[in-house]
Amino acid sequence: MNLLEKTVAQIVASDQNAREKAKARLDKLTMPHWALGRLMDLAVDLAGMTGQSPPPVSRKTVVTMAGDHGVTTEGVSLFPAEVTPQMIFNFVNGGAGVNAIAGLSGARVVVVDMGVNADLKTLDGKIMNRKIGMGTANIAKGPAMSRDDAIRSITAGIKVAQELANDTDIFGTGDMGIGNTTPSSAIIATITGENPATVTGRGTGLDDDQLKKKIGVIKNILDVNRPDKNDGVDILAKVGGFEIGGIAGLILGAASLKKPVLIDGFISTAAALIAKTIAPQSLDYMIASHLSVEPGHTAMLETLGKKPLLDMNMRLGEGTGSALAMLVVDAAVAVLTEVATFEEAAVSSADK
Repeated sequence: MNLLEKTVAQIVASDQNAREKAKARLDKLTMPHWALGRLMDLAVDLAGMTGQSPPPVSRKTVVTMAGDHGVTTEGVSLFPAEVTPQMIFNFVNGGAGVNAIAGLSGARVVVVDMGVNADLKTLDGKIMNRKIGMGTANIAKGPAMSRDDAIRSITAGIKVAQELANDTDIFGTGDMGIGNTTPSSAIIATITGENPATVTGRGTGLDDDQLKKKIGVIKNILDVNRPDKNDGVDILAKVGGFEIGGIAGLILGAASLKKPVLIDGFISTAAALIAKTIAPQSLDYMIASHLSVEPGHTAMLETLGKKPLLDMNMRLGEGTGSALAMLVVDAAVAVLTEVATFEEAAVSSADK
């Protein structure tokens, strides 16, 4: 049994006893019943994921997976591929959006090179080097990677989760990779059967003509590669990306360790779809952090059966959405642990 198979076998349903314990306390808080709505739902979910009530969430890690994409040569992005490695340095220097937002909740940002088309040896010790290759092949011409490399990328993500688990209570996913909305659109079109025209967005800010061209490229990608919608590894190999595989592996690894994982936006949710296709039970450990502006994100979340915590018109990636949602996680746990029950506060309840 390889690591991927072993990890999938270790993923079990969330803990019902912990969920019931959390709900029992929330039912008795000094407020009208369930008056804080989805914050209380989230507290119950976190208890079930961790198997503990109250759930531990103080040690937070946003993992930003990075990789390049050969499909950028098709003109699907406004930014050149050189931006990917440049942004890695920005992350390390603390100057990116994810750094600013993660700092608010005390989350650390860990950057992983899954397949950046650059030599990043000068960043040894500052990022995790799990490079599968120097970017994927052009998926408009053929598969992104071999099946073996797809499994390697997922396995690398699992190992990252395992390595960080000892000092992480809750994970957040993030991505960096110029051109990666194109494979993500191809993934959602494959899994849902939706027309690429309805699930493809402007990415870095394409105009109408550029968007039309991008949609045409994605239609061609699907015709050329014909991924199997029931085989997550096949989808990843044919139309995915190294960082997408890494994120999928991180999700599977977190689920196997009973660690909650906040799913960021469009690219991370494409990876979550890959993870769900490989191991449906991993859904129990996923939390949708926010709704991306990218039009396909709604279809992605509906396919996962997840409702986003936030809707802020965000479309940056990096892990910004998951980092921001960590503040909501803190609020949910604070409600569970800090609000008094009617009995503790000596307050008359509604039924008295």
